[in-house]
Amino acid sequence: MIQDPAQSTPYGTLPPASPLANRKPVSLPRLLEMRARGEKITMLTAYDATFAAVADAAGVECILIGDSLGMVCQGLPSTVGVSLETMRYHTESVSRGIRRAQGTAWLIADMPFGTYQESKEQALRNAVVLSQAGAHMVKVEGGGWTAETVRFLVERGIPVCAHLGLTPQTVHALGGYRVQGKSDASADTLRRHAQELQDAGASMLVLEMVPHALAASVTQSLPYCATIGIGAGKDTAGQVLVLHDMLGVNLGKMPKFVRNFMADGGSIRGAMEAYVAAVKNGSFPDNALHAW
Repeated sequence: MIQDPAQSTPYGTLPPASPLANRKPVSLPRLLEMRARGEKITMLTAYDATFAAVADAAGVECILIGDSLGMVCQGLPSTVGVSLETMRYHTESVSRGIRRAQGTAWLIADMPFGTYQESKEQALRNAVVLSQAGAHMVKVEGGGWTAETVRFLVERGIPVCAHLGLTPQTVHALGGYRVQGKSDASADTLRRHAQELQDAGASMLVLEMVPHALAASVTQSLPYCATIGIGAGKDTAGQVLVLHDMLGVNLGKMPKFVRNFMADGGSIRGAMEAYVAAVKNGSFPDNALHAW
């Protein structure tokens, strides 16, 4: 396959697109088609123009402008302190980088804590801010009450990614960064919330730090929603990692389910391509590390 020519950016020249990358624009129907046929979806966080463009060129289908930037970029103790203005700024940066590099990735922006809890109308106003900044989809955490908000946004043309399991914005209520869904009761609640979110129109669902058997069960029960795992085993429709974690640069303790792709990738671009390949061929993640 002939690679795309290198792209010039204000920061230098990006390498040509990887043969792994399908250069057609990633759309929501395409992601759901991948989920239906069993092709794994790849997602990484990115917070600036250059890293986003490199991830896109490496074949990553989805880029999450995560509120994890509060921890890895701002040095905050959690994601709770991230503001809407910060998320808008980073979403614009990522979107601008993708456009300048003629990229194709699907962009998802986190709705920060306090920007969607008050009312559906509040959620819509703030989702519009992120959409106008370049996000193709917004992500909200939690189940139960969030289903009504998801429905309200989707009915108004804003695609939504939900997030269950460990929800970092409510880490204090959860008692820390703990595995969720271990008991029968909590697993049943998670399954119920996942079904409600799909029924409300959520087309993607991040499952964070839940037992792999539970994640597999939820994935099988949601034919119209692509599950994306992080610390949830290999049987979800796709995977996501925090960019800094998979590059082996972390200010805290590295989660045990993370693989340092930089160690063998040889470069940032190589690490991202190795991540894409490992997710696609099923060698990452390892269910043995998710037996919680």
